[in-house]
Amino acid sequence: MWYNKGIMKGPKAPKQKSTCMTLSRKFTTHGQDPFKSVRYVRVSSSIRDVKGKPVFEMKDVEAPEEWSQLAIDILASKYFRRTGVPRIGQENSIKQVIKRITGSIRKHGEKQKLLSGENARVFEAELQYLLLHQMAAFNSPVWFNVGLWDSYRIKGSGGSFRFDSGKKKVLPVSNAFQYPQASACFIQSLDDDLMAIFDLVKTEAKLFKYGSGTGTNFSKLRGKQERLSGGGLSSGLMSFLEVLDRSAGATKSGGTTRRAAKMVCLDVDHPEILDFIDWKAKEERKAKVLIEAGYSSDFNGEAYRTIAGQNSNNSVRVTDEFMNAVLEDREWQTHARTNGEVVETMKAREIWKRIAQASWTCADPGLQFDDTIQQWHTCKKTDRIQASNPCSEFMFLDDTACNLASINLLKFLNPSGGFDSAAFCHSVRILIVAQEILVGMSSYPSEKIAQNAHTFRPLGLGYANLGTLLMVKGLPYDSKEGRECAAAITALMTGEAYAVSSEIAMHLGAFQGYAKNKSSMNRVIEDHLKYVSKLNDSQGVGTSAKASWARAQSLGRRFGFRNAQVTVLAPTGTIGLLMDCDTTGIEPDFSLIKFKKLAGGGSVKIVNQSVSRSLQALGYGPRESKSILDYALGTLKLSDGTAEFNDDILIAKGLNADDLAQLEKGLVSAYHLADGFSSDRLGEAALSRLGLSGFTGSGMELLHQIGFSNEVIEAASLVICGRMTLEGAPGLHPNHQSVFDCANRCGIQGTRSISPFGHLAMMEAVQPFLSGAISKTVNLPESTSVEEIEAIHLMAWKMGLKSIAVYRDGCKSSQPLNSSTQKSKREVERERLPEKRQGITLEARVGGNKVYIRTGEYRDGRLGELFLDIEKEDPEYRALLRCFAIAISLGLQHGVPLKDWVDRFAFTQFDPSGPVSGHPNLRLATSLIDYVFRTLGLEYLGRGDLAHISTEQKLERTERRGDAIDDQLSALMSDAPKCDACGHETVRNGACFRCLHCGNSMGCS
Repeated sequence: MWYNKGIMKGPKAPKQKSTCMTLSRKFTTHGQDPFKSVRYVRVSSSIRDVKGKPVFEMKDVEAPEEWSQLAIDILASKYFRRTGVPRIGQENSIKQVIKRITGSIRKHGEKQKLLSGENARVFEAELQYLLLHQMAAFNSPVWFNVGLWDSYRIKGSGGSFRFDSGKKKVLPVSNAFQYPQASACFIQSLDDDLMAIFDLVKTEAKLFKYGSGTGTNFSKLRGKQERLSGGGLSSGLMSFLEVLDRSAGATKSGGTTRRAAKMVCLDVDHPEILDFIDWKAKEERKAKVLIEAGYSSDFNGEAYRTIAGQNSNNSVRVTDEFMNAVLEDREWQTHARTNGEVVETMKAREIWKRIAQASWTCADPGLQFDDTIQQWHTCKKTDRIQASNPCSEFMFLDDTACNLASINLLKFLNPSGGFDSAAFCHSVRILIVAQEILVGMSSYPSEKIAQNAHTFRPLGLGYANLGTLLMVKGLPYDSKEGRECAAAITALMTGEAYAVSSEIAMHLGAFQGYAKNKSSMNRVIEDHLKYVSKLNDSQGVGTSAKASWARAQSLGRRFGFRNAQVTVLAPTGTIGLLMDCDTTGIEPDFSLIKFKKLAGGGSVKIVNQSVSRSLQALGYGPRESKSILDYALGTLKLSDGTAEFNDDILIAKGLNADDLAQLEKGLVSAYHLADGFSSDRLGEAALSRLGLSGFTGSGMELLHQIGFSNEVIEAASLVICGRMTLEGAPGLHPNHQSVFDCANRCGIQGTRSISPFGHLAMMEAVQPFLSGAISKTVNLPESTSVEEIEAIHLMAWKMGLKSIAVYRDGCKSSQPLNSSTQKSKREVERERLPEKRQGITLEARVGGNKVYIRTGEYRDGRLGELFLDIEKEDPEYRALLRCFAIAISLGLQHGVPLKDWVDRFAFTQFDPSGPVSGHPNLRLATSLIDYVFRTLGLEYLGRGDLAHISTEQKLERTERRGDAIDDQLSALMSDAPKCDACGHETVRNGACFRCLHCGNSMGCS
């Protein structure tokens, strides 16, 4: 690289622009095809919803052998072009996707005169290697859109704009794929004008169509208290927010299954600030009423589709003046947007408490700290920063765009545990060059954005897998050492990015707005350097970071910078899964135990790949590590080896060797059925070795029937199936427990998690080394109080963070309703069925007795009525059965959830009982009532866990359902919404959610 040739040591850098960048090889060699550096497999990709219906299917997908099935599914379902590919119709190989992306970027790099000759070939090969080996990934719009014209001559619709460097002006684009939309993050302006509002609807739709997200500050809109030019009162800010919310909800991002992503910001002195703060909290209460009335609690169901505000993240923009008013308990005034007059005077603490109360209720709004944001603003002379993108990491001028890319940090960890700073810096160099090229080759939804993209050229390089990296190094996320490591890596990334940006400026010139903003940009660089000087070395990374920043400062003084911003920390939801990252962005691990999707369907339970490496780094030997991992994952046996310490507990309950053998056999069978091992050839082999190939049915049911108590089964299952946590693991040193702490409690019995202030401290450690901000949500337990949220908000401001968002577990009504002492009117009044109603009739035999189940349903398909009859029984028994059915019907009509009935009566034991014939999913019933309620659970609740399936049907079941994943995630975050693509559980990811089943991101750009 040119700067290694003495520019910092002796000769001055050239004053004239040279012809192109000079790039060297790090991962490839001359003449080597990067695609030959991995082995490939051809597999089928299949994503199914919770009912087993295919959401996506594709055969013969070519991908690297080391890629997980989930990464392959994301590639195939989201990033393969499915139509218009010459000769083959659609893409089916990772090679095709990477070649079209890297080839197109190289081509435009040559047109922009940033690349040429051998340097262009080096650039393309190195970029291909990074993407192929999951070392880095661009934001989704690049995978969606880039290269479709250059590789396949696929045309897109018109309506966008680009800056033509030759003609030096913005021109309309007639082919959206010739100049593709490659940025994920947009910020748009809005004036107090009716047509401007509906122009925003139009430009937002363009962005959503091609897979991007947008944010806007709505503070210029007059409040409902203000007059229109015609004399009438304005309909107000909130009425228009609802219009834009509905528009976003109707648009699928990227034209696929992703939800549109948007941010709504409002200044704290706006006349409607209290209505805005309470908006989503009030809507959440409406959803709760609808759910209690029987409407679906699913996030995509009728209750949530009926209410407003569900398609955006909301943030209140607060100033230091407001924060000081809160601390001093002073009054605060809201002002009219038309004339600046005072509209309302109230206590600042009243607004502050309302924000915390709303965040406690529904996780919105978040906070953005205006003065801190402006302090780190590189282009102060142009305008203020008013808003952010949907996840709050991109904060810049209105009508600007930012393309994102993220680096997989774990790929740069040496076998010895050191961080490869040289390889990391090289990757930063390649990616910054690529992102700079993307700025010039892209189109944008408006003329303003196209012009500003050219004028300021902001970039958003970031990373993923920080939580995993720290765990592998044996560093607790919430520790001084962990924060120092994160700070050094972040500083190295941003310092190197600015150095490369300045080098590009030497070739192509600084960004157009640099001259006007030179003083503010250099001042921000100096502010960064103050923090860089305090960095600890952290195994050499800190020293490398200081060198990169020194080079960036020196080059910047000579040539300026090509980009007004270079780094952010994004959520990396979908692309994090594409890179097989265990953790996303700056987040710690969600849970130690994951479920790995298998190529043949189903899933297997695995420990985060970092755990065993972390144990090794902490000094544990193979035998000690196995004991600890068996504790978490389970042993599939009750005797021998590491499980012996549990035998005494079970024997003390009066169990002999035969009992243990019976328990082991039943629980292993149930375990394999629940976790989908039967779809894995290794799983089938394990069953055969254990002598379970002929062990049909659900082991749990048989164990109940044999007579084992729940207490005994639970104790044994902890040994067989594992505890899902390392808490209390044999041989694990108490001082090492914090290394394995996660964002949530692990397992059903886990108690540990990272404290809210541990999340804040990590953000404080890395924020001074970023151009932009951090997409990060502070996860809180359900017991968190409103006052504690106030304290977290205040601490975030004092720490110098640019924004903060919190999420209290259980705050959403999308979880199943819990029994409550506060009964609604619907729960005490009878909801009568329509006179003409539908239902089902089922005939089966239980233990030789013919049984009839007949049901009546409400118009929305809910169960409201039950009739039971049985042949060849005494009249008293039949009458009792009918009265029991009437009692159940009245309970259903008075609001008792069917789930409660099913949980109470399934697996009850009395005669008649025995084999079931005539039902496709049940083979054995412990009683007639057991049969009835498991049938109702299957038919009306989709409860696949109640089914009794033969060995031959195991594979079919595991392909149909993702129960193991859903059950585990439900235990960890009970109120996470269902995925709007496949219906499975999602997990919190920054300011949005991601699905571990199909890779879908909800609410992220």
